[in-house]
Amino acid sequence: MPESHELPVTLGNLGPDAVAPAADAIRNRVRTAYAQVAQASDAGDCYGEASSCCGVSEDEQINRLLSQRLGYTNADLAAVPEGADMGLGCGNPRAIASLKPGETVLDLGAGGGFDCFLAAAEVGPEGHVIGVDMTPDMLSKARGNAARGGFGNVELRLGEIEHLPVADGTVDVIISNCVINLSPNKPQVLGEAFRVLKPGGRLAIADVVASAELPAEMRDDPYLHSACVAGASLIDELDAMLTAAGFVDVAIAPKDASKEFIRDWAPGRGVEDYVVSATIEGRKPSGL
Repeated sequence: MPESHELPVTLGNLGPDAVAPAADAIRNRVRTAYAQVAQASDAGDCYGEASSCCGVSEDEQINRLLSQRLGYTNADLAAVPEGADMGLGCGNPRAIASLKPGETVLDLGAGGGFDCFLAAAEVGPEGHVIGVDMTPDMLSKARGNAARGGFGNVELRLGEIEHLPVADGTVDVIISNCVINLSPNKPQVLGEAFRVLKPGGRLAIADVVASAELPAEMRDDPYLHSACVAGASLIDELDAMLTAAGFVDVAIAPKDASKEFIRDWAPGRGVEDYVVSATIEGRKPSGL
């Protein structure tokens, strides 16, 4: 991704009247970055730092290698249409989701549809997978991939994860891969996730968390925000957000081995000293 010369937009030191416009600026910057990722992928071009969560290589083999080090298998990569796997993300949420036939799955930030298609195979024809993405270019790419792959049980919807286009209490499992860190309003994202889950429904995501307080020069860097670093929450803060949203059985498991590939997201910046990939789980109580 080319270096940005925009002034940094952050939320920490803004008054209440400025928070909403600042959040919109962050969201629009992320939307633009991932639109460019989708366009580059469609054109067979490279965009940004190819090894990062917001970069893509023109070499399909490189994208496959990137996905393999995130925990995807050769069988996973062979099961999706060409172009669905762009090597994006920071883990494999399906590894903890324990999907079952007939379940309804929601993917937050569906991108090109990679995780949606893998989930669709697990829930089967009686199941249903909904992918939500705020980037029209990504959504168009995912819909094309779904049509080519014949995934009739996958539905792609345009929307923001802070305002999910999903009815209350209709989802069994929510998955997401390195997306919630990008949101300027994570408590609202988690509140929305809780709303759409059925009683007893579960959250199973892979995301980036902060293992130490990020220095200001990292936290305020527009590129590092789109690169899934600057927006990472401290583990204790994220735990508190999940609990406040109503989730129980919360478990956040950092993956120290992820520092090896996170280092490649911003070479020479030392970001691996501050952020780490983690699996994040929670459950909506059955009695609700």
